[in-house]
Amino acid sequence: MSSDNQGLPLKPAITRTMTSGVRTRRIMAFLIDAVLIMIITAIMYVVVGILGIVTLSLGWLLFPLVFPCVALLYNAATLGSDEAATPGMRMMGLQIRFEDGEPMSLLQALAFTILFYISVTILTPFILLISLFTRHKQLLHDLLLGVIAINIDE
Repeated sequence: MSSDNQGLPLKPAITRTMTSGVRTRRIMAFLIDAVLIMIITAIMYVVVGILGIVTLSLGWLLFPLVFPCVALLYNAATLGSDEAATPGMRMMGLQIRFEDGEPMSLLQALAFTILFYISVTILTPFILLISLFTRHKQLLHDLLLGVIAINIDE
């Protein structure tokens, strides 16, 4: 890796091999993560159900919040971690990084997740079509936050 005139290492440029096959891997990672989120959500529904019995049905008011909270926390906590990837992305050999190579913080990962769910809700399947026309196969929410999915196997 080269360095600048102050001796600090420069961030590596995003190469074609770093984004090769990212679109397909992201779709597979999304499916894996969706299954994991559904499993966690089912467990949480049981917990809320039991809580509702213990609280004489007051806990059942939490049912509508279970899925959104599980999905947001799952994505934000995993994307904002040191691995910079959800478990599905890790299985597929992907990471989400800013264009300068830096990983996301927890707050940035939360914003990324919210933009993802908004864009999926409003624009499905158009969010995938955008990746056909972007240089690094970025989706709409990637472009808005300036992040790139990269292969960590390369």
